[in-house]
Amino acid sequence: MPESPSLAERFESHRPHLLAVATRLLGTPTEAEDAVQEAWFRLERAGDDGIENLGAWLTTVVSRICLDHLRSRSSRREDPVDPDLPEPGDDAPGPEDVAILTESTAEAVAIVLDTLAPTERVAFVLHDVFDVPFDDIAPIVDRTPTATRQMASRARRRVRAQRDTNPFEPGKHQHAVEAFLRASRAGDLQGLLAVLHPDVVLRADETALRMGARSGWLTADLQGATAVADQFNGRAQAARLATIDGQLGAVWASGERPVVVFRFTVDRDAVAGIELIADRETIASLDIRILTD
Repeated sequence: MPESPSLAERFESHRPHLLAVATRLLGTPTEAEDAVQEAWFRLERAGDDGIENLGAWLTTVVSRICLDHLRSRSSRREDPVDPDLPEPGDDAPGPEDVAILTESTAEAVAIVLDTLAPTERVAFVLHDVFDVPFDDIAPIVDRTPTATRQMASRARRRVRAQRDTNPFEPGKHQHAVEAFLRASRAGDLQGLLAVLHPDVVLRADETALRMGARSGWLTADLQGATAVADQFNGRAQAARLATIDGQLGAVWASGERPVVVFRFTVDRDAVAGIELIADRETIASLDIRILTD
């Protein structure tokens, strides 16, 4: 009689799905990896006694970890949802919604997701991307199923509006990234402020933060054009243009080996998000092509 798979083996069988959930919720592969690893620690401590559906249990745990992380990065007040409000008309997700949500390079969607309250984001992504029933999402966000449905509907309408009014435009993305690097290299503070969105967010993985701390540079995630401009003013001379999974970004490299990867999110003509990735395994998973600039 074959041996039953170990708890670790059962967890690993769910890892790809959990990573997909965490990446959609948090927006960055590095943070997603951390959330999934934390879910494993919790499972290892708790054991699987009494868990009837391990996949569903892990999805719930990862979603709650992500929700806590979203709340910690946001000072945004979460507006209460009145469960007695009438539901809008036919607002169920359609094929066009599913298509854009499954595109990892859909910048307009990434931007609007960052404007949602954490509970809205979780309700919307879990239901519309992963088809989790509202009855299962409600305990995660601490709302009734009706209120959870309303949050997802409100988020869906905002994503549709953003998609329709601000589609991803490669030309504008390239212009903004190149303008950012020019201003940073030249120490042009006003040029940096001009190309940065007022609410730009700079995020870095743990490896990048450790590197920054050693050099007295970046020690925490930042938000706001002034704070981000001060970090990069005159400090990107060694940055080289590169495509990251087909999208224009930049790298700090040792020879031809990327050491730090810059991923940019552009809202219209402004840089709205910068992600710094220095974790070697994450970098190895990316399709990076360094350009001559």
